[in-house]
Amino acid sequence: MDDSVFLGAIAIGLGALMAVVLFVPFVAIQYRRTGSLTAAQFVLWGAALVYFFAIWTYTLLPLPDPTTLRCAGVNLDPLAFVDDLRAAAGRADGSARAFATDVVVLQLALNVLLFLPLGFFLRVLARRGILTALLVGFGISLLIELTQLTGVWGIYPCAYRVFDVDDLLTNTGGALLGSVLALVVPRRPAVTAPDRPRPVTRGRRILGMVCDVLAYTLVGVFVSVAVQSALVFSGNRDLALSTDIAGQAGSFAALGGVAATVLITGRTIGDLAVRLRYAGGPLPTVLTRLARFVGGIGGYALLDQLPDGWGLLGGAFVLTAGILTVTTRDGRGLPGILSRQVPRDSREDPPTGPPDITRSGDARRP
Repeated sequence: MDDSVFLGAIAIGLGALMAVVLFVPFVAIQYRRTGSLTAAQFVLWGAALVYFFAIWTYTLLPLPDPTTLRCAGVNLDPLAFVDDLRAAAGRADGSARAFATDVVVLQLALNVLLFLPLGFFLRVLARRGILTALLVGFGISLLIELTQLTGVWGIYPCAYRVFDVDDLLTNTGGALLGSVLALVVPRRPAVTAPDRPRPVTRGRRILGMVCDVLAYTLVGVFVSVAVQSALVFSGNRDLALSTDIAGQAGSFAALGGVAATVLITGRTIGDLAVRLRYAGGPLPTVLTRLARFVGGIGGYALLDQLPDGWGLLGGAFVLTAGILTVTTRDGRGLPGILSRQVPRDSREDPPTGPPDITRSGDARRP
């Protein structure tokens, strides 16, 4: 496989992995910063995450074999690239195509293009201008060059790539150019009321459910890895390999976390992330929270504790929950059916009297 393709695959893989890990916090932060989450925001932030890893993979990888390492040199002449361009022009002998495809020209162009998205993302996502692009572009480029110069901060005995001040200039120039080009993107209106209640759509309910499943899965994985690592490093390697203690610990920890969140707050992690809550209903609070737990991520978590042969039940539960969310009035889904409540935006004012949900359209807003 070509090195550039391989490095691109690494960047996409790492970006996708971090997107999964950071998905729930990202959703929660966006709902608190902007009051909602659009598809465009999600795509742009996902692209920025992949780009972040692309910078490091393309500039630092592949790492050399220590046994065949050859120390690289240093270029401290900030105008050396001008002489390189003149030499390329001489080799081209008046041919624009030959000049544009010269190795030196391509290297300089790639250095600019590599940092161009940085300035773009800083302006579009972070609302920062040229000065920020200048400082951030220079800072990241300097950090990369120093990492190469120091042999990844001492892992290698010497620099395995050339420390080049020209790279600092072209990378910074790329960030500046990206910031300028981002000016053509229509500026989003400033968020003036992130705490203003928004309609509870079925898409928002589905997003909350995705957050629930991801949070439950990730907690289980992290606890399992932590327990397995503790067993191995404490000298209980045989126990770790011959039993499923780590997996069981992860499953029970995730189930306990889900149960505690719902029974204490009445809301799942996904509800908290997308700022939803269930309201109304004739049942006592304890029973509505229990119904919310069983009808939501708690039901899936309980089925997940069953032996392997029963694994299809969890998938069937998720499918049923998704269908009911799309087909029931107000997107109340299975939790609403069991608790006899309706989903509301958590930013709405609390109710002033006893709720009435005999008809979803007549439900008093919490």
